[in-house]
Amino acid sequence: MGARLTVSVVVYRTPSAILDATLDSLARAVGTARQQGKVAVVHLAVVNNADDTGACQDLWSLLARPAYRVFHQIMLYGGQGNVGYGKGHNRILVHSPGDYHLVLNPDVLLAPTALAEALGFMEAHPGAGLLAPRVDGQDGQRQYLCKRYPSVLGLLLRAFAPVRLRRRFTALLHHYEMRDLLDTDGIIWDVPIVSGCFMLFRVSVVRQLGGFSSRFFLYFEDFDLSLRTARISRSVYLPTVCIVHLGGQAARKGWRHIGWFGHSMVRFFNRHGWRWC
Repeated sequence: MGARLTVSVVVYRTPSAILDATLDSLARAVGTARQQGKVAVVHLAVVNNADDTGACQDLWSLLARPAYRVFHQIMLYGGQGNVGYGKGHNRILVHSPGDYHLVLNPDVLLAPTALAEALGFMEAHPGAGLLAPRVDGQDGQRQYLCKRYPSVLGLLLRAFAPVRLRRRFTALLHHYEMRDLLDTDGIIWDVPIVSGCFMLFRVSVVRQLGGFSSRFFLYFEDFDLSLRTARISRSVYLPTVCIVHLGGQAARKGWRHIGWFGHSMVRFFNRHGWRWC
């Protein structure tokens, strides 16, 4: 029969070419999942966090493309201003009508089989409440986005330190990035932290959690939600679900992002416990 899936994408002045590539890959993955009987109904919700009438019009034009008729319903939300990543997703997440909800970055490319693999696994494993994929960069290099509980030193090194300095702490960073497990390309249960670029939730789980915390404007909202998920369900890394992530580090995005990173980091450790190194 197939599952019911809702996908939410939050955009803030995202270049149309990147968003188009993301939605194109999503549409192809939906088509494959439908052919394999893994999905029956797919709703797409795009949340525009930029107060820009022109941007909304451009989004409507993009979403009207024939390729996106694969979605049963397309919803475009706007007018709330830049409320942050988590709050943007919460507009749909806490009222998601399906069996599963995919939180998706606007700079992620899904492999054609990604949704079929993910939904098939979730249907076969009712104990899984949150699923994370294998992530590669556009350069083909692995991105280690599943993580163990962080330390302040590890976070700062990974986000801001030059390559030469990071090399002196290779063992620490590799442990944090779970390379000892991720490099085996096996299924990993009970992953502590899952990246917000792709989080496939069982709706019953994420509703119980109330979605993302309003304490985080940008950065660490996925860390917080991952840890809260572990209290009531299980998170799993499934390497046969493959995506390409085009995003970068906070340090590459300017001082405003560095400020948001630092502010959210303090809030995260205040809530879940400080670990310095």
